[in-house]
Amino acid sequence: MSEVKLPPAAVPDQFHVYDTTLRDGAQQEGLNLSVADKLAIARHIDGLGVGFIEGGWPGANPKDTEFFRRAKEELHLKHAQLAAFGATRRAGVKAADDQLVAALRESGAGVVTLVAKSHVGHVEKALRTTLAENLEMVRDTVSHLREHGQRVFLDAEHFFDGYRLDRDYAIEVLRVAHEAGADVVALCDTNGGMLPNWVTDVVGDVAQATGGRVGIHAHNDTGCAVANSIAAIEGGASHVQGCINGYGERTGNADLISVVANLELKLDHRVLPQGLLRESTRVAHAVAEVTNVPPASRQPYVGASAFAHKAGLHASAIKVDPNLYQHLDPIEVGNDMRLLVSDMAGRASIELKGRELGFELTKEQIQRITDRVKHLEAKGYTFEAADASFELLLLEETEGARPSYFEVESWRVITETRPGEEAISEATVKLRAGGARTVTTGEGNGPVNALDHALREAISVLYPELVKFELIDYKVRILDAEHGTDAVTRVLIETSDGQSSWVTVGVGHNVIEASWMALTDALTFGLRRHHI
Repeated sequence: MSEVKLPPAAVPDQFHVYDTTLRDGAQQEGLNLSVADKLAIARHIDGLGVGFIEGGWPGANPKDTEFFRRAKEELHLKHAQLAAFGATRRAGVKAADDQLVAALRESGAGVVTLVAKSHVGHVEKALRTTLAENLEMVRDTVSHLREHGQRVFLDAEHFFDGYRLDRDYAIEVLRVAHEAGADVVALCDTNGGMLPNWVTDVVGDVAQATGGRVGIHAHNDTGCAVANSIAAIEGGASHVQGCINGYGERTGNADLISVVANLELKLDHRVLPQGLLRESTRVAHAVAEVTNVPPASRQPYVGASAFAHKAGLHASAIKVDPNLYQHLDPIEVGNDMRLLVSDMAGRASIELKGRELGFELTKEQIQRITDRVKHLEAKGYTFEAADASFELLLLEETEGARPSYFEVESWRVITETRPGEEAISEATVKLRAGGARTVTTGEGNGPVNALDHALREAISVLYPELVKFELIDYKVRILDAEHGTDAVTRVLIETSDGQSSWVTVGVGHNVIEASWMALTDALTFGLRRHHI
């Protein structure tokens, strides 16, 4: 058996942080990762400093086989070891002769995680074999891979349900795995039905009964995956599995970042290389970009709202001491505090938000802006998600006028439909810019798209940087729905220049009017940013 070799930058082997985003996380509904995606995600996760990254199941599907082939040449991990996932051999076949076991052996991965049945019902009904044969499948596969120099972890599938059904057999599977050379047996809450105190009790019993190293693999069907992971560790587990952003089947796996943040910041249990916990927010958002799954704003520790404060009472206290309304300094996980401007805001909120945006406001300005915000929000505006529009409002109040790069005289838009053809919208914009009057027409697949084209066409010669601006998100909300088609509409537009993005808001009695307000704010703010 080969000696365990750790990457030079890895934390000691006494505790394992094991990421399964590329395998179990990829089983999330709507998630479809290419090989290139998986390689990119692996590099991001390595930047967090985890000990192991599970790459997938080589031999079971072509994509994962290709991933391990390319990983040998393209993946240069600084902290993590790459792990291959697979199953114990088939019933009645020696491990040495099993093709899927051979794929694990030839994957190039120094670590193999084997899934094994520890639930008598699954052994008899799913595997359709005997309890004794299942034990031999575990013993044979683990010892075979160990003989070929690979480190072996065992995922005891449906362990907690199996433990309740037949404790002795479930524990016997673990004993056999340990005896055959498995370094860790991870207890899998595959159906995600456990609660924390149950987990602690079972882990403690298993550790005492087997004398071997125990891990935890928790799913979130009760909303307790992170709590169950912590409970397992408090019960004696020293190996924890999870996924970035809590990806996974059904309700997902334990959010690995929340788990490690709780361990390091709450329990003073160092599980990552020094300083790398501060990469948490960056890694979480970078992975979300690759998966194309919008990051959850309310995600603990790394969400955009994790340290956002809206109530005026909060802002008043934060002005004295930020820690009065925060359970930790957000810099610890690479996040930042945000102050939200809303009708709940008091003067302290406005003052702090203004300072955040680079404005030192007088008492008179603070009061005037507070009153105006409350008035506008009563009409349907929201500034908590539209910092760019709020900054333009601050400029109006502090400088007497907002930046002006064009002066609109009028605009109109017409949508034409013909049977069997897609609707075409045509917009006309009349404005003055650069001392000249311009009348411009634009076409689009909708009224807002047409207005956007017409406005850009009118001023693009004066402001060529507009070519970089791109509308990347568009949200519509109907307010006062009881008014039916006459209801007030709010539109939020997010615009990017390729380096950063900003959000603007518009409110009107129809969606086109509201969109035009948000659109003109978006271009005005972007041009100011480029012309300061």
